[in-house]
Amino acid sequence: MSAVRQSNTGSDILNGSIAATLRRMTVPMIFGMITLMSFNLVDTFFISLLGTEPLAAVSFTFPVTFTVISLAIGLGIGTSAVIAKALGANNMEEAKFDGFVALLVSALMVAILSAAGYALIEPIFTLLGAGPQTMPYIYDYISIWFAGAVFLIMPMIGNSILRASGDTKTPSLIMGLGGLINAILDPLLIFGYGPFPELGVKGAAIASVIAWSVGVVFILYLLAVKKRLLQISSPQQSISQATSKILKIGLPAAGANMLTPIAMAVMTAIIATYGAEAVAAFGVGSRIESIASLVVLALSMTLPPFVSQNFGAQKYQRVEDAYRTTLKFVMAWQFGIYIVLIAASHWISVAFGDEPQVVDIIKLFIYTLPLSYGLQGVIILTNSSFNALHKPMRALVLSVVRLFVFYVPCAYLGSHIAGIHGLFIGAAIGNLFTAMLAYKWFMSTLGAMQVSQPQSEEKTV
Repeated sequence: MSAVRQSNTGSDILNGSIAATLRRMTVPMIFGMITLMSFNLVDTFFISLLGTEPLAAVSFTFPVTFTVISLAIGLGIGTSAVIAKALGANNMEEAKFDGFVALLVSALMVAILSAAGYALIEPIFTLLGAGPQTMPYIYDYISIWFAGAVFLIMPMIGNSILRASGDTKTPSLIMGLGGLINAILDPLLIFGYGPFPELGVKGAAIASVIAWSVGVVFILYLLAVKKRLLQISSPQQSISQATSKILKIGLPAAGANMLTPIAMAVMTAIIATYGAEAVAAFGVGSRIESIASLVVLALSMTLPPFVSQNFGAQKYQRVEDAYRTTLKFVMAWQFGIYIVLIAASHWISVAFGDEPQVVDIIKLFIYTLPLSYGLQGVIILTNSSFNALHKPMRALVLSVVRLFVFYVPCAYLGSHIAGIHGLFIGAAIGNLFTAMLAYKWFMSTLGAMQVSQPQSEEKTV
């Protein structure tokens, strides 16, 4: 118990420089995410070489696989929040048992969800609009994906356990290793190079499952043997009690994660009224957003363990200081990204746009929406911080308000006032309103927690 609290990682989170600690935790995650994104692009490239039908088949699977991945992400958020709080409160035995239960329950839930998905492949994808020519490729890919989905979630939950303890370097290495294995195996199994059989889209799915399986072996060895962060029993709590803690945060977080593609589908429908060129440009803009917001996404994984550990230690002032420091950095960083995008707007739009109208809309997108990415970062980090404070329903409500009270309605209203120009401006204004609400709500929540537990101030001092 004391070993963890006295370790460099734990000491940094609870007592060290806030800015330096968050920087140390975040930089490895950025590199890990860049590596993983690069390998995912390679994966898509190899599948595209098979032809239009196989690529379309894999594209059809995205909403289904994203549902499973959203559950995994939500459970990971719950796992990280619960374990980090226990570590901050110096309850090592509780944290170890929570980690074991998180792996067990997550694997069981994904197995049940995958079994249901496998049994309903044909009705699900028929409902999504897949035709008879595409369905055989979908079967080849998704049946194997479902069979190996448990191996996907185990490293994701394991990485959440490591991040909860303050270790972000190891998760980034595991992410990179999985992506590298997948990228190497893809051409071998898809096209049958050397002694390997030619399996087509089935080979792409098998490559992914093998990469996940290696990740499972690696993460279990690290957690159970090297770092000793797992324990199969606890005198303090039962499996049902630990499960309840994790699901209380994990399920709302998963639900909030699933709202984004729904909102994006509505936005796409609105934009589609301006023609296929507008839809194509918006698709490019979405890719630009994912790259431009990389640092924010990395911080959304590293700020919560910091907040949860200090929450567990009742060091509320450090929570507030970390939150404010991170938001200031994100606003400045994203404004810098905006300036870079403006400077490179011509080359970006020409690189991704084949037609003059598409190029013009991409430029319009770059000049408007990215200006609000700093505000969007405030929303994302506030959402993750609510989860870290074990306030998952506030995080869920904030997601609903952001997407369906401000973002989409403001974009829709803007489109009626000033066309597609107004649509992008309206979406940016939606981010502004939500960011203001998010900041005030989080600060009032934190203030109320400090008032309700005044003894924590003595511990902080």
